[in-house]
Amino acid sequence: MTVIPFDEVPETRRWWARAAYAAVVCAALVPLAAAGLAGTIALLLTGAGGLVVTVIGIYWFLISRGVLRWCALALAVLAPLVVLALFVQAGLLWEVVITVGLVFVALACARAALRESREGSTMTEYPAPNWKHAFLVMNPRSGGGKVVKFDLQRKAEELGAEVALLEGPGPVDVDALARQAVERGADLLGVAGGDGTQALVAGIAAEHNLPFLVISAGTRNHFALDLGLDREDPTGCLDALRDGVELQVDLGKINGRTFVNNASFGVYAEVVQSPEYRDDKAGTVLQMLPDLIKGDKGARLRAEADGVTVDGPQAVLVSNGPYGSNDLAGLGRRTRLDRGVLGAVAISAASTREAVGLLRRATKHGLIQRTASEVVVGADVPEIPVGVDGEALLMSTPVRCTIEPRALRVLVPRKRPGVPPAQPSLDLVRLRELAWGRRAAAPAKASAAPSVSPPASPPAGE
Repeated sequence: MTVIPFDEVPETRRWWARAAYAAVVCAALVPLAAAGLAGTIALLLTGAGGLVVTVIGIYWFLISRGVLRWCALALAVLAPLVVLALFVQAGLLWEVVITVGLVFVALACARAALRESREGSTMTEYPAPNWKHAFLVMNPRSGGGKVVKFDLQRKAEELGAEVALLEGPGPVDVDALARQAVERGADLLGVAGGDGTQALVAGIAAEHNLPFLVISAGTRNHFALDLGLDREDPTGCLDALRDGVELQVDLGKINGRTFVNNASFGVYAEVVQSPEYRDDKAGTVLQMLPDLIKGDKGARLRAEADGVTVDGPQAVLVSNGPYGSNDLAGLGRRTRLDRGVLGAVAISAASTREAVGLLRRATKHGLIQRTASEVVVGADVPEIPVGVDGEALLMSTPVRCTIEPRALRVLVPRKRPGVPPAQPSLDLVRLRELAWGRRAAAPAKASAAPSVSPPASPPAGE
């Protein structure tokens, strides 16, 4: 999702944003108007107290671990419920109902204001290439055994493809396997597996200008999703072999290695290095938050994106094409994969308050988002952990990320689910810009700028 400069935003979206704020104000005034002067003071104190407790609970949830984290979450959930119960006890049941209704109206208006246009979000389709020798790599262990569950090997072989299973007691050299197939005359390569394996074989396909088939047999399959494929039914991906079209998509390169989704540094990469990440990604990301907020993990980084330098970010994410403006961790969707630019996100929170504001999308301080043709990440150590398409690696610094526009020819089924429109999240920064006429940040172009050096991490408890 690309943020549109304010001057180009349709007037209707501005009014939706203003309507959202008006509904919030009305929601606050309804119970106050019904309570009288003395009651208003009591309600204000009660509401303010509940808000403070909720914010404190969220704050401690984000920076804590273990029992304290879940106690903080319970506090954040219970505080507004207690306030609601006190309002009802004060005889304001209908006022509370109206207030809740106005809050839902505000949310609906905010979503209407934040919904970006889908114009230009469809990639161009080309006629499918003719192939004679398709070579497919399949990982039976990937995605909880989808290759076996959906009988992908047999179905692919019935369509005339050669299949190589990644099985056996030891690791298989996928790179050598694919290159040997090309030497034997393979004119189409494909993978049924995770994004890491997809990226490896995709690089070989691009190197030899061969079409590439993506079969969504992995766990997350972000690349397949952003191609509009069905993650739940990898069998449908094989339809591309008999009724397909070609898409020409970009490939990212990191120190010469191909990536199809993203490369992560700092706290992001430390999370990918964790042994628990593969089995419990959401839980491991939750474990990341305290380190991200406090900024006390890993080497000191320095990121440069087309001349703009960020010194000392806690986390850097470089993606093959930009994610939505509210996606700080590469967990969302890309509307298209042929923009010819990298997406870059650097988080440099100078205080815990600033970091919490970033995670709540209530502020932009400490956040740099831009597009670039090259991103270079250096560090004060010779090697740093890097997460490349979910795979944990160690790379020599500086680490150089580049983009190869439309380097990969992807064969996809003619009939496929497609990429759904991005659902807007509650981005308070963007909503304020839309409502009050403050200029929104357009996608940055490459230009020289002075280094951005955040202050040192604050002492514990700030």
